[in-house]
Amino acid sequence: MISTTMIAAWTLVAVAFFALVILLYVALRSRARRFDLEKADLEKAVQAFRSLDIEAFRNLVDSAEEAFLRDNLSPKKFREIKRQRAWAALIYAWEAGGAATALAKIGQAAQRSSDPKIAASGVQLTENAFRLRLQTIGACFHLLTEVVLPDLRSPSLPPLVDQYERAAETLFRLGRFSSGRHGLISR
Repeated sequence: MISTTMIAAWTLVAVAFFALVILLYVALRSRARRFDLEKADLEKAVQAFRSLDIEAFRNLVDSAEEAFLRDNLSPKKFREIKRQRAWAALIYAWEAGGAATALAKIGQAAQRSSDPKIAASGVQLTENAFRLRLQTIGACFHLLTEVVLPDLRSPSLPPLVDQYERAAETLFRLGRFSSGRHGLISR
């Protein structure tokens, strides 16, 4: 007769084997799955990145502009305008964060290219995208604070703007490289 201990042991072996098969399947599937990034996808990402008006964002978060408004508006009107500007800047920062996520994916795909220039730009793009995403998160918290407490004097957000411009520059350089004969991803 088979004891309950023996049944439990064989059940555990079967469950472990089944789990191993599932893990193996997932590992092979994720390895086989490629993020095929076509030229059109890269061009769409470049276009989306260019669509954000960085100068308008820079104006919304400029501390000199805020000081001008504070000096020339009544306190009540200043708070109202500052809240509106903070909301608008928050939307810009949120969109820049979304662009950073897309850039990271493009950078990861570019890193797998057989062209060393594209692969190097992919590494740089991924790093810039990560920094940009972190800065957009910080900027969103900062801007939410301005919405709630508009009377606080706040510094401008130039690191976010500068990081956005660095990421855009790398993306545009990657777009120029990938338009060559090698393509973005080695096949």
